[in-house]
Amino acid sequence: MTYERDPLVDAYIETLPDWQQTICYGVRDLVHGADPEVTETIKRSRYPYFVLQGNICALVAAKDHVNIFLYDGAIVPDPEGIITGGHGNQTARTVAVRQDGTINARALSTMFRQIIANNRAGGWRKLKRER
Repeated sequence: MTYERDPLVDAYIETLPDWQQTICYGVRDLVHGADPEVTETIKRSRYPYFVLQGNICALVAAKDHVNIFLYDGAIVPDPEGIITGGHGNQTARTVAVRQDGTINARALSTMFRQIIANNRAGGWRKLKRER
């Protein structure tokens, strides 16, 4: 897959253990695959964010897992139950992937596409007000 890579995002991922790098590179490919206009950057001083007319997701490596923060305002459906945290959070929910875990690529890609569509429609904050 071809997309523009931010060298600072590469630098963040390259400092991680191999298993976390694999997860991060996989998520990176999925989010870029959701829409060719997705861009990546570093926010909050060091964390990779993927954006398109608003935040889509961020990656944060912890000791025993990688958190994928989904910036969806808790309005994107989760029919496959991949959300592992932040169920009551009004801004972002998380999908934690552990060392021996796998990424549900189909479900995560679907959520990325829905978040992007919501961003293009004005963002989850606007969409929540309209409901």
